[in-house]
Amino acid sequence: MLDYFQITEALSPEDRQTQTVARDFMEAEASDSVLDWWESGEFPEQLVPKMGEMGFLGANLPTEYGASGVSNVAYGLIMYELERIDSGFRSFASVQGALVMYPIYRYGSEEQKRTYLPQLAAGQMIGCFGLTEHDGGSDPGAMKTRARRDGESYILNGVKMWITNGNIADIAIIWAKDDDDVVRGFVVPTDTPGFQANHIKHKMSMRASVTSELVMDEVRIPASQMLPETRGLSAPLSCLTQARYGIAWGALGALEAVYEDALSFSQHRSTFDKPIASRQLVQTKLVDMVTDHTNGLLLAWRLGVLKDAGTMHHTQVSMAKRKNVRVALNAARSAREILGGSGITLEHPTIRHMLNLETVDTYEGTHDVHTLILGRDITGHNALV
Repeated sequence: MLDYFQITEALSPEDRQTQTVARDFMEAEASDSVLDWWESGEFPEQLVPKMGEMGFLGANLPTEYGASGVSNVAYGLIMYELERIDSGFRSFASVQGALVMYPIYRYGSEEQKRTYLPQLAAGQMIGCFGLTEHDGGSDPGAMKTRARRDGESYILNGVKMWITNGNIADIAIIWAKDDDDVVRGFVVPTDTPGFQANHIKHKMSMRASVTSELVMDEVRIPASQMLPETRGLSAPLSCLTQARYGIAWGALGALEAVYEDALSFSQHRSTFDKPIASRQLVQTKLVDMVTDHTNGLLLAWRLGVLKDAGTMHHTQVSMAKRKNVRVALNAARSAREILGGSGITLEHPTIRHMLNLETVDTYEGTHDVHTLILGRDITGHNALV
């Protein structure tokens, strides 16, 4: 791992081993094929059971439910290695672990935990998370999806948008307002009559990831499918905190990839009989990249330490997600400049990461929204509304 400040020396042997195993796996299973998957708009579902076998799915959840039970730092390192190959892999794992397994673990009944978590951890079942709607991304409280009680059932109606894994999911965690306008979470099998997933095509970002629209028309599920401890918007927002934590690590993996690509290219590409790595402007770009990566890795590592200690605050996650994704995106743009014309081809990973990071910069809270979250925290004044 790119580690200019020798941060890995602060990691436990177990955490370092987790990172090494994750890197070796992704190199062996995905690095040679990812450009073809991205170009064809294909997510390699065949890797999901293998990721489960490796313990990458919901890795920081307890072993009693089939997960690996690793530290949050180790979990972050897994996300780093997945995104170093492509944001689509980290996005899949983030949704599966932080947005599907975590809410079941945190808010579900014991029966729900025993039923779903082991299968999700093993990659034998795939989940998705339905919160965002066409008119409700940064403002999820404005959701229009409803859950109407009907005897021992709930009937769901509504549309969710930009849902990762939607068309390959076996279950969906759907957030809807009940008859009292309280936000509740439901585990919805995707083969339930009235549930439809529409694949979003023609994307120029996150192409090695499945993105969907979920349509629910009188979807009837047993009342026992409601996550009993969910009550209010704080529940889905707590899940997003878990996912944003992984993104703060993952974006640095993408940053490493574009930096290494640009560094190698600059040392072999010559102009006027000298490698462009000898040019001051190129060196400035490379120094900025490795400095931003180092700062981001320190930020992510400290965030993981706080999370393992149980003292992490969601605003700290906002800061790390906001900063690390934006510097990774800027690094990808700089790397593309260094690569010149070669930078627009998929033979180099830079353009693929650059386009993916445009999405990562937007989802799980835009850069601007996280700015306002932090602004509210440090000033006491809410500029979000």
